[in-house]
Amino acid sequence: MKFDIITIFPEMFSSAFSGGVIRKAVENGLMEIHVHDLRDYTSDKHRQVDDRPYGGQEGMVFKAEPVFRAVEDIRASAASRVYLLSPQGRKFDSTLAGEIAGTPQVILICGRYEGVDERVIESLIDEEISVGDYVLTGGEPAAIVVVDAASRFVPGVVGRSESVAHDSFEEGRLDFPHYTRPRDFRGMKVPQVLFSGDHAKIERWRKKKALEKTLSKRPDLLDRALSPEEIEILEEIREERKEQ
Repeated sequence: MKFDIITIFPEMFSSAFSGGVIRKAVENGLMEIHVHDLRDYTSDKHRQVDDRPYGGQEGMVFKAEPVFRAVEDIRASAASRVYLLSPQGRKFDSTLAGEIAGTPQVILICGRYEGVDERVIESLIDEEISVGDYVLTGGEPAAIVVVDAASRFVPGVVGRSESVAHDSFEEGRLDFPHYTRPRDFRGMKVPQVLFSGDHAKIERWRKKKALEKTLSKRPDLLDRALSPEEIEILEEIREERKEQ
C-alpha cells in the first residue's frame, strides 16, 4: 500500500520511518511512504498556505486552494482515501487501522493552526481522524501513529501474522501477560501453568488473564459481545474477587 503525507513540516518525518519494521517494509516493497510539502502547491511568491479567518477570529487557517491542489495532484485513483488529521475526527482505533491497511493509497493531511478551510472538509476529504481527545500542535505526530498502526495489518510487514491477531484490542480485550527467561527473577516466578505442556489449559489461563486485565483497566471493552466461555470466565473472576 501507499501512504502520501501532506505537511508544511516534511522534515518531521525524516527519521520517523527510518528504522524498525516500517523501514524493512519499504525496502521490501510492501509499502511506500511519500511526504509532500504543502508549500509546493501554493501560487504566490511567499508560498503562503494559511490566512486569517473570516469573522475576526484569532489564529490562522489553512487555505483551501493549496490543499485541493496537493490532493488532486497526488491522488492516484477513485479508490484512494483522503484523511484529515484533526481533533474533531473519528477516534483512531484498531478497526480503523485495519480499514486503512486495506486501502491501496491513503493520503493524510496534517492539520495545523486553527484548522483548515471548511470547504476542504466538505468537498475533498473522506474522513477526519483523531488519535485522542487532546489537541496536538499539528497533525504530524498523529500521521506517524496512523502509518505505524496501519502498517501492522499490511501482509508481510509483521513477521508472524498471528502476533497481530493476539495483540491488545484485536479480540475486544487487552493482551494476556507474557514471560521469558529467567524462570525466577528476584523471587518473581513465571506461572507454573506455562510449563505444564497442556495447551488447552494454557489457552484458558491466557484468556482469563486477558479478561482480568480488561476488567481492571478497560472495562468498557467488555461491552462488546462475549463468547459463552468468556462469560463463564468473567463470572469466575468476579467470584474470586468477592472472596478476596
